[in-house]
Amino acid sequence: MAAETSSRYVTRNTEILGGEPIIAGTRTSIRSIVGLWRLGIMPEEIPTHFPHLTLAQVIRCFEFLSR
Repeated sequence: MAAETSSRYVTRNTEILGGEPIIAGTRTSIRSIVGLWRLGIMPEEIPTHFPHLTLAQVIRCFEFLSR
């Protein structure tokens, strides 16, 4: 399994979603979180759509994108 850790919260693994960035320890892609945000869902509300995520993980997702 080829995993590349980008941060404590975001990682890539070629065996999960073809290496797309995901929240570490999950199969939730950064793209899916951004997709909700683009639909107008505030970051604070995203964990209600993905109950296995914390607000900290969601915020780190956006920090990852801003690098």
